[in-house]
Amino acid sequence: MPMVEKISPYVFRILGLNPGKFTLQGTNTYVVGTGPRRILLDTGEGKPGYMPLLEAALSHLGNVQISHVLLTHWHRDHSGGLGALLDRCREQPAKFTELPEVWKRHCPEHDPKAIHALLKSPIRINHISHGMVFKVDGATLRAIHTPGHTSDHTAFYFEEENAIFSGDCVIGQGSVVFEDLHQYIRSLKVLRSFNCGRIYPGHGPIIEDGCTTLDSYIRHRMDREEEILHVLSTRPITHFAPHEHEGGADSDDGTTAAMRAASAFYLHYHQQTVAGFPGSSSIPWTARDLVRVIYAKYPKSLHGAAESSVLLHLAKLRAEDKVFAAQADGVTYWSLTPKRTL
Repeated sequence: MPMVEKISPYVFRILGLNPGKFTLQGTNTYVVGTGPRRILLDTGEGKPGYMPLLEAALSHLGNVQISHVLLTHWHRDHSGGLGALLDRCREQPAKFTELPEVWKRHCPEHDPKAIHALLKSPIRINHISHGMVFKVDGATLRAIHTPGHTSDHTAFYFEEENAIFSGDCVIGQGSVVFEDLHQYIRSLKVLRSFNCGRIYPGHGPIIEDGCTTLDSYIRHRMDREEEILHVLSTRPITHFAPHEHEGGADSDDGTTAAMRAASAFYLHYHQQTVAGFPGSSSIPWTARDLVRVIYAKYPKSLHGAAESSVLLHLAKLRAEDKVFAAQADGVTYWSLTPKRTL
């Protein structure tokens, strides 16, 4: 991907010069609009070569000004360049006649250390509310609160192109890391409701068929969820295998501590058949058990990351009362939620 590229009559992309495993070719930052005042979407992470690229792009466009900076979320690869941008604006008032307005959905948990602490001089960072509209010549951007990747994540609907600037909610290649799957899937469905054409992602190449991509994202997560529910419903207790983190010496009958703990867990919840609250019909699993079955064809080196993903799925299912968890001998086991009777 070129470091600077005009990708539509309204949009220039400038790479953040921070390629990597999670950032792909680097963070995509976008200059949006057609007039003398334009919007900058994200600032990269503050690599020294980024500002010269941005200035060159602005000069090419006719010495336009950045009137608004919109940050999709608090992660440093998207917000870390804000300080360098503001410093350059202050140092060159002839070129930057005004400081841009800075907008971001507030995140009290992370903003103080991730953003404010990195600025040499304090500046007001305005709060982005869902549905807020930002407008310059040639660009009308409507804010869409899309939590899941982070709690403050904001995407933007670009009215002039029926496009979406997706930040890290959707990326051009690979899969997205998220912290709350329930919110993330809901955010994907919100973006899908716009029936957009193009998606401008926070990383990777432009996505031309946004609806198909969003459908694929949603389907992948729902398929994984169904797979987890299916596996939870099918495993007999005799198939429990020892786990290094669960440990325990074998007993005379050949069972491990983990197997005995699972049995105790199973019996405890299946005894709760009184008062119209029958136990679950499934056998409990650990998250690692699930990974070993669902990701059996993947290298074991990926199982750690897969376990984190499975745990996020389980948290979502637990919030929806589809599964429950309990501790036995210090190990967390998961099972389908017992069915309540009327």
